[in-house]
Amino acid sequence: MTVAIDRATGKRHGDRAPRPGLGQRLKHGYRKHWYAYAMITPVVVVLGVLVLYPLAYGFYLTLTDANSLNTARTIGVNEIEATYKFIGLDNYADILWGPTAYDRFWSHFIWTIVWTALCVGLHYTIGLGLALLLNQKLRGRTLYRLILVLPWAVPTFVTVFGWRFMLADGGIINSALETLHLPTPLWLEDTFWQRFAAIMVNTWCGVPFMMVSLLGGLQSIDSSLYEASEMDGANAWQRFRYVTLPGLRSVSSTVILLGIIWTFNQFAIIFLLFGDTAPDAQILVTWAYYLGFGQQPRDFAQSAAYGILLLAILIVFTSFYRRWLNRNDQQLAI
Repeated sequence: MTVAIDRATGKRHGDRAPRPGLGQRLKHGYRKHWYAYAMITPVVVVLGVLVLYPLAYGFYLTLTDANSLNTARTIGVNEIEATYKFIGLDNYADILWGPTAYDRFWSHFIWTIVWTALCVGLHYTIGLGLALLLNQKLRGRTLYRLILVLPWAVPTFVTVFGWRFMLADGGIINSALETLHLPTPLWLEDTFWQRFAAIMVNTWCGVPFMMVSLLGGLQSIDSSLYEASEMDGANAWQRFRYVTLPGLRSVSSTVILLGIIWTFNQFAIIFLLFGDTAPDAQILVTWAYYLGFGQQPRDFAQSAAYGILLLAILIVFTSFYRRWLNRNDQQLAI
């Protein structure tokens, strides 16, 4: 084996140049990409102030026994210093395995899972059905699209307050049921009907987004695929199963993931519809708010611990969901 040596430098051909140090690499990267760094710096600062700092401080609170009685506060001209203590992971242990764990966490967790599954399932099913209808050549199709998008365009608090008035004892829904000699449920008082009403209102608010997203996906499917399937003798159900659904796969996976995240953290509808009057209809995020701001003394540490648990649940679910999608995509590619 022979090695060629450069007589001028004394280096052997094929030798790698020594890797520059971390400081030199950072300096070179800054010189090369300084404009990109300058553009993203304001975004990083805003995210740090509005997201990262509150998240870090909230996690710190979960390791203490902070509440409204032992945190720093000002009463008149008197400034009272904080007296809460560091207790480690006791808050998490109490939430998950404490004597009241089922009533305070697991019952709300189970209801949150059921709430999310039912709402997202209804969003997708109804949204897909409406998208299929609007994708047909109908007279007045533009007007229908405008009407169906209105629930999404109207602010959430306006929609929820409107439903609250309609679901009241003397509201239009119970009045209509009385006229038809049908039972009038206690929509805002009975636990079962409170949950039913919450799912109904959230479905009303969430279907338009799913419909618009799936309609865009339908319009992106190549029409030649339908023509080829018709020539092969496929009926309407077979075209839907083997052409429409696979064509909507990428759009469906994205909107379902977004729907799960949004519904799992849907605070506005539950809070505006019931406030603090429906403890058994509260999902985890509204229950966390109740612990931190809706009771006395306000338990800041437990409320923050609920927030961290919510974040952890969604991160784990999202990672498994994306991994499952990637595995299915690989199987389809094979």
